[in-house]
Amino acid sequence: MPPSLRSRLNVALLVVALSGLVSGLGLMWASNNELARIAWFVGVVPVLAALLVEIVRSLAKGEVGLDIVAALSMSAALFFGETLAAAVVALMYSGGTFLESFAEGRARREMSQLLSRVPRTATRHRDGKLEEVPLDAIEPSDLLLIRQGDVAAVDGAVESSTAMLDQSALTGESMPVRLGRGQNVMSGSTNAGEAFDLRVTRRASESTYAGIVRLVEAAQASKAPMAELADRYSLLFLLITVILATLAWWFTGDPIRAVAVLVVATPCPLILAVPVALVAGLSRAAQFGVLIKGARPLEALASIRTLVLDKTGTLTDGRPQIVSIDTIESVREEELLFLAASLEQASKHPMAQAIVTSARERGSVLRIPGEVVEVPGEGLEGTVDGRKVVVGGASFVAHRIGSAVPESRILDAGAALVAVAIDGKLAGHITMADALRSGTQGLLAGLRRLGISRIMLATGDRRAVADAITAGLNLDAVHAQMTPDQKVQLILTEREGHAPVMMVGDGVNDAPALAAADVGVAMGARGAAASAEAADVVLLVDHLDRLLPGIEIAQGARRIALQSVAVGIGLSVAGMIAAALGYLTPVQGALLQEAIDVAVILNALRALRIKPHALPTPDIATAS
Repeated sequence: MPPSLRSRLNVALLVVALSGLVSGLGLMWASNNELARIAWFVGVVPVLAALLVEIVRSLAKGEVGLDIVAALSMSAALFFGETLAAAVVALMYSGGTFLESFAEGRARREMSQLLSRVPRTATRHRDGKLEEVPLDAIEPSDLLLIRQGDVAAVDGAVESSTAMLDQSALTGESMPVRLGRGQNVMSGSTNAGEAFDLRVTRRASESTYAGIVRLVEAAQASKAPMAELADRYSLLFLLITVILATLAWWFTGDPIRAVAVLVVATPCPLILAVPVALVAGLSRAAQFGVLIKGARPLEALASIRTLVLDKTGTLTDGRPQIVSIDTIESVREEELLFLAASLEQASKHPMAQAIVTSARERGSVLRIPGEVVEVPGEGLEGTVDGRKVVVGGASFVAHRIGSAVPESRILDAGAALVAVAIDGKLAGHITMADALRSGTQGLLAGLRRLGISRIMLATGDRRAVADAITAGLNLDAVHAQMTPDQKVQLILTEREGHAPVMMVGDGVNDAPALAAADVGVAMGARGAAASAEAADVVLLVDHLDRLLPGIEIAQGARRIALQSVAVGIGLSVAGMIAAALGYLTPVQGALLQEAIDVAVILNALRALRIKPHALPTPDIATAS
């Protein structure tokens, strides 16, 4: 049954049960007991029918749940004429299923938006003209124009002399890559340079991006759902209930005592307390910028023992940053950055924008450049305040100034060097890199304190880059140059030991692994829509430290749910014994069960006030 239809059904059953109980009480108050019993009967039957259908479905799957106790109590109460008790039980049960559906209503949405990054049409060369065509009309060997900022909708090869592509959503590589004529382009890559021609090699349905969509769907289909917390105790509780009810009837000859036992035994502390505590945990986590998509992911989050991290945009910031500025002779660092950033305003290259951002953060008031000439993927030149400035790769700058440009030092893995020349002379170098997020070591230590014993990295980046960025982080394993399907296989391998696995990522390439993990966590602030849809948890702000309060809240909510269950079931067993001994009638038993429900619900609501010890960065506003 679709989730939306199930949710509407649960609301309808709750309305029917509540209407039947209230109208019956009104009729009883008016001394019309016969109509009151009919009203109660009418309010119970739809709930009981829906419950029986659910029990049959569960038994067909080999699952035995506590719903059987609720069905027995309602059926026995109706059979022996205790319609008011049956109506109270029906209201309790329908209220519990409504709360459960409320929690499940926040579960992940379908993958229908996964392809939203890719345009539905493409620009194709045909007979010396350009035409917009739907993706389904594109065939291998067609020639497409990929404009600046466009996303390649299909796989192909570069037909122009060069192309500058941002493939971070697919490979995790934060730096744009420069491809020459004939080199392959993966669908889902963004054109970070000038427009180029692409020779199509595969249809849209067979492309890399479409393959990732299929991986997400397959991984989600193979992901075994967690067992409901209440059902873990179902067989034992069901056995105790049936034995007590049978003994009460056997030794007294009074079937009403058996009905009273069944009514008191209705497992509403389990049916109600668990979803209330978990939904309260969901609301509390959202106040810290952690969106958990339902009660099952929250329960799973509380039990995580293995963590797999993506690199780009997760462990690192995902954007190139200035690591150092090396100047030559009398050129000051501030002057070099000012002139370079002023010129870089004319470029859309990610490294150019990073230089501009850094200069502005340092308080520089940039000038408007003039006479700008850019060679995509190489560099640009122009004038700033009457001075000739050249910014770009070493060979580009050397060619423009007519002399060799030595590199100032050996680069770390994953870093890039930007040369800067002023008035025909080399002025220095700006070193760029995708830096590790600040506080990462403390974050990993905090995760281990919360019970995560195994932490590893899985990235599509090169081995040298992965090793350099994780040096000193004390990870249990580092996996580099991984494709999306290899990440899924890693997750499945880690799950074979039955230790719950969490995956954290932000790119389209992470979506299948996020779906395959017990808990997938997406960086929602800047991450790809595909990863956010596939994930069970979305960090609403771009701070990985939100994991700490999120996990603490999940653990606290689960602990409170278990406390509510233990107290509620303990009181229910005591009530069952009293009913078996004749101290409680069915109606009194139902009212006692309501009092127990109120107590366990109030306890479950304590999850709204959980105070995590590991608070996130205080200067970032969170969603509530």
